[in-house]
Amino acid sequence: MSDSGSVDDTPFTRLVFELNLIARHYPATARRVPGFALDRSAFLILTRLELGDPMSLRELSEAFRLDISTINRQVGAMLKQQLVERVPDPDGGVARKIRATDEGRTALAAEQQYRAKGIGSVVADWADDDIAELGRLMRKFNRSVEQIEDNPWPRPQHTDS
Repeated sequence: MSDSGSVDDTPFTRLVFELNLIARHYPATARRVPGFALDRSAFLILTRLELGDPMSLRELSEAFRLDISTINRQVGAMLKQQLVERVPDPDGGVARKIRATDEGRTALAAEQQYRAKGIGSVVADWADDDIAELGRLMRKFNRSVEQIEDNPWPRPQHTDS
């Protein structure tokens, strides 16, 4: 804030403001629209499982930086919905792993398509270069957060460029 009580108008303060608006717009609109099937935690867990091998509760807890009891509760709800299943560790470990079921993968694909359609309607009149630039900058921002937190997130191969 400046001495006059107004907010400083700098590129950084505008960035902070706009990121706060993204946090407000994106999940809020998705929840209000009919057809939103997965809650936020199920969507994120299924997205993470889609990007790699089955994971233990401990591995999910570490990936999301959440208490294991929170992950256990979220996965428990997903087990009841048959979105995930427990499987033996493919590497022969004692802990059972969690993987998406066919129903979970189908729900995730539908949710991803639904979200892509919503984002597509927002950027429908944007130039392809603008869409690519926003994607590049968002990826750079996310990777910077991951580096600071020492918590890299896997990405589909096509987005590693």
